[in-house]
Amino acid sequence: MHSTLPLSLYIHFPWCIQKCPYCDFNSHAAKDNLPEEQYIDALLQDLALDIKQFSETRPLQSIFMGGGTPSLFSAAQIDRLLKGINQQLNFADDIEITLEANPGTFESDKFSAYRKVGINRLSIGIQSFQNEHLKRLGRVHSGAEAQTAITIAKQAGFTNFNCDFMFGLPESGQQDSLQDLQQAIAFQPSHISFYQLTLEPNTYFHKYPPKLPDDDVIFAAQLACQKLLADNGYQQYEISAYAQAGKQSRHNLNYWQFGDYLGIGAGAHGKISLNLPHKIVRTSKAKQPEQYLKLLKNDRLKQSILQDELPLEFVMNNLRLKTGFSLGNFQQKTGLSADVLQPALQQCQQQGLLDNTQNHYRCSEKGWLFLDSILEKFS
Repeated sequence: MHSTLPLSLYIHFPWCIQKCPYCDFNSHAAKDNLPEEQYIDALLQDLALDIKQFSETRPLQSIFMGGGTPSLFSAAQIDRLLKGINQQLNFADDIEITLEANPGTFESDKFSAYRKVGINRLSIGIQSFQNEHLKRLGRVHSGAEAQTAITIAKQAGFTNFNCDFMFGLPESGQQDSLQDLQQAIAFQPSHISFYQLTLEPNTYFHKYPPKLPDDDVIFAAQLACQKLLADNGYQQYEISAYAQAGKQSRHNLNYWQFGDYLGIGAGAHGKISLNLPHKIVRTSKAKQPEQYLKLLKNDRLKQSILQDELPLEFVMNNLRLKTGFSLGNFQQKTGLSADVLQPALQQCQQQGLLDNTQNHYRCSEKGWLFLDSILEKFS
């Protein structure tokens, strides 16, 4: 029997126009003809197998189509996908359905069609409005195209959309980041993701690192930009997420609050809680698109999270949020006694890293800056 936690669905689209040098996601440069119909068929079969495996009946609270670049797919195929999903699982009345899109793929008719088939939230990968920074990041769009993409999204009727931006870029300073955000704020997106460029393993930038600004310069830019966002009504609710009132990403909140989600598509991951008694299972799918399209059953990995791994897993997600977590919530979602957290919680409190109000824990201002140090105590 499954749990009573909210259920989300993540759908991975593994193709991009080209691979960015900083990207460590499962993405591959698209060839001339995407196997759209074949991939949608595979996604729907994948979902059916997951539903059968977990006897899943919960309605979906959110769907997130990520990548890669899902907006390379036609609205007709996205429509077929959503209808096929809805035949297998009910949608909550207020379901949030997000599509990731890159500015190089924006066309007015296409995004109006996305809106009509049920997409009600976009996440637009802009990173910067400045051409010199976009070029260094290997992006295929210009600053002008990024602005046009937002305009098209708004004209298509999207009032709920996120814009992604990076800071700490090569040869950039505080004014560059402030300029990007000021331009973004003028468009009034409901949500802004603002995160630091990091050189992740298995990326071109990791192998051939660009010269990044000094840590002090990056930190000063971060603080100045956070103030600009706050002054304009964008409340930080997670490490790199800022939203207008009531416009937090419900899908991502479910991840960070240790909710349940199915993951379909090449390289997609899922997390499902089962009451057998309490057991949490992680799923992962074949990474390579060609391998995934074969949908071999032995490519469907399923692994239980060990009990001694659960405290760190739970805390690592929930402390990303400004709101933190309650001990009752920990017990409900892990099936463990809150006693297992106490030594680390007390140590963090003594060091001023966590605040505690009636067994509700959140990072202090100091702790927010030293999250890695906090998490080490739970490992």
